[in-house]
Amino acid sequence: MLKKDDLIIFGFVIILIAASFIGVSLYKSSGANTNKIAVIIKDNEEIKRIDIDAVSEPMEIAVSGDYSNIILVEKGRIRFKDAGCPDRVCVNTGWLTEKGDMAVCLPNRTMIKIEGQSDNVDIVTY
Repeated sequence: MLKKDDLIIFGFVIILIAASFIGVSLYKSSGANTNKIAVIIKDNEEIKRIDIDAVSEPMEIAVSGDYSNIILVEKGRIRFKDAGCPDRVCVNTGWLTEKGDMAVCLPNRTMIKIEGQSDNVDIVTY
Protein backbone atom coordinates (compact mmCIF):
# COMPACT_ATOMS: atom_id res chain seq x y z
CA MET A 1 0.00 0.00 0.00
CA LEU A 2 1.28 3.46 -0.89
CA LYS A 3 1.91 5.91 1.91
CA LYS A 4 1.22 9.64 1.72
CA ASP A 5 4.90 10.46 1.05
CA ASP A 6 5.02 7.87 -1.73
CA LEU A 7 1.97 9.43 -3.39
CA ILE A 8 3.57 12.89 -3.23
CA ILE A 9 6.77 11.63 -4.85
CA PHE A 10 4.80 9.68 -7.46
CA GLY A 11 2.73 12.78 -8.29
CA PHE A 12 5.86 14.93 -8.56
CA VAL A 13 7.48 12.43 -10.96
CA ILE A 14 4.34 12.35 -13.14
CA ILE A 15 4.26 16.16 -13.29
CA LEU A 16 7.98 16.25 -14.16
CA ILE A 17 7.51 13.72 -16.98
CA ALA A 18 4.52 15.63 -18.37
CA ALA A 19 6.41 18.95 -18.25
CA SER A 20 9.39 17.38 -20.04
CA PHE A 21 7.17 15.93 -22.76
CA ILE A 22 5.43 19.28 -23.28
CA GLY A 23 8.78 21.11 -23.36
CA VAL A 24 10.23 18.79 -26.01
CA SER A 25 7.04 19.01 -28.08
CA LEU A 26 7.08 22.80 -27.96
CA TYR A 27 10.78 22.89 -28.89
CA LYS A 28 10.30 20.61 -31.89
CA SER A 29 7.21 22.45 -33.12
CA SER A 30 8.61 25.94 -32.55
CA GLY A 31 9.95 27.72 -35.55
CA ALA A 32 7.51 27.04 -38.33
CA ASN A 33 9.46 29.69 -40.30
CA THR A 34 12.84 28.07 -39.84
CA ASN A 35 15.10 26.05 -42.06
CA LYS A 36 16.48 22.76 -40.80
CA ILE A 37 20.23 23.09 -40.46
CA ALA A 38 22.25 19.90 -40.09
CA VAL A 39 25.45 20.42 -38.14
CA ILE A 40 28.24 17.84 -38.39
CA ILE A 41 30.65 17.91 -35.47
CA LYS A 42 33.92 15.95 -35.17
CA ASP A 43 36.02 16.09 -31.98
CA ASN A 44 33.87 18.96 -30.64
CA GLU A 45 34.57 21.09 -33.73
CA GLU A 46 31.93 21.96 -36.31
CA ILE A 47 33.11 20.68 -39.68
CA LYS A 48 30.03 21.35 -41.81
CA ARG A 49 26.67 23.16 -41.59
CA ILE A 50 24.08 22.27 -44.22
CA ASP A 51 20.61 23.65 -44.90
CA ILE A 52 19.00 20.28 -45.58
CA ASP A 53 15.80 21.92 -46.83
CA ALA A 54 17.81 23.51 -49.67
CA VAL A 55 19.64 20.35 -50.80
CA SER A 56 18.78 19.68 -54.45
CA GLU A 57 20.76 16.47 -55.05
CA PRO A 58 21.86 13.73 -52.64
CA MET A 59 25.45 14.03 -51.41
CA GLU A 60 27.83 11.97 -49.33
CA ILE A 61 30.28 13.39 -46.83
CA ALA A 62 33.25 11.34 -45.63
CA VAL A 63 34.49 11.88 -42.07
CA SER A 64 37.79 10.25 -41.14
CA GLY A 65 39.33 9.60 -37.76
CA ASP A 66 39.95 6.48 -35.69
CA TYR A 67 37.15 5.00 -37.80
CA SER A 68 35.46 6.28 -40.94
CA ASN A 69 31.92 7.59 -41.36
CA ILE A 70 29.94 8.19 -44.54
CA ILE A 71 27.12 10.69 -44.05
CA LEU A 72 24.30 10.82 -46.59
CA VAL A 73 22.39 14.06 -47.13
CA GLU A 74 19.13 14.29 -49.07
CA LYS A 75 16.50 17.01 -49.27
CA GLY A 76 15.06 17.41 -45.78
CA ARG A 77 17.03 14.60 -44.14
CA ILE A 78 20.48 13.35 -43.14
CA ARG A 79 21.93 10.13 -41.71
CA PHE A 80 25.03 8.05 -41.10
CA LYS A 81 25.08 5.80 -44.18
CA ASP A 82 28.09 3.71 -43.18
CA ALA A 83 30.59 3.51 -40.35
CA GLY A 84 33.79 1.59 -39.75
CA CYS A 85 33.17 1.36 -36.01
CA PRO A 86 32.38 -2.03 -34.46
CA ASP A 87 28.85 -1.37 -33.12
CA ARG A 88 27.39 0.81 -35.94
CA VAL A 89 24.74 2.28 -33.63
CA CYS A 90 25.01 5.55 -35.56
CA VAL A 91 24.02 3.82 -38.81
CA ASN A 92 21.08 2.09 -37.12
CA THR A 93 19.76 5.44 -35.87
CA GLY A 94 18.37 6.11 -39.35
CA TRP A 95 17.23 9.36 -40.89
CA LEU A 96 17.25 12.63 -38.96
CA THR A 97 14.45 14.89 -40.18
CA GLU A 98 13.23 17.05 -37.31
CA LYS A 99 14.71 19.94 -35.38
CA GLY A 100 16.35 18.47 -32.28
CA ASP A 101 17.15 15.07 -33.87
CA MET A 102 20.66 13.81 -33.23
CA ALA A 103 22.88 10.83 -34.05
CA VAL A 104 26.33 10.12 -32.63
CA CYS A 105 29.20 7.82 -33.54
CA LEU A 106 31.02 7.60 -30.21
CA PRO A 107 34.01 5.54 -31.42
CA ASN A 108 34.77 8.16 -34.12
CA ARG A 109 33.67 11.12 -31.94
CA THR A 110 31.30 12.37 -34.67
CA MET A 111 27.84 13.87 -34.19
CA ILE A 112 25.05 15.03 -36.49
CA LYS A 113 22.34 17.27 -35.09
CA ILE A 114 19.53 19.28 -36.64
CA GLU A 115 19.01 22.85 -35.52
CA GLY A 116 16.54 25.50 -36.62
CA GLN A 117 17.65 28.70 -38.31
CA SER A 118 15.51 31.75 -39.09
CA ASP A 119 14.68 32.41 -42.72
CA ASN A 120 16.12 35.90 -42.51
CA VAL A 121 19.67 34.67 -41.84
CA ASP A 122 22.05 33.77 -44.67
CA ILE A 123 22.81 30.05 -44.67
CA VAL A 124 25.67 28.42 -46.50
CA THR A 125 24.58 25.40 -48.52
CA TYR A 126 26.87 22.71 -49.85
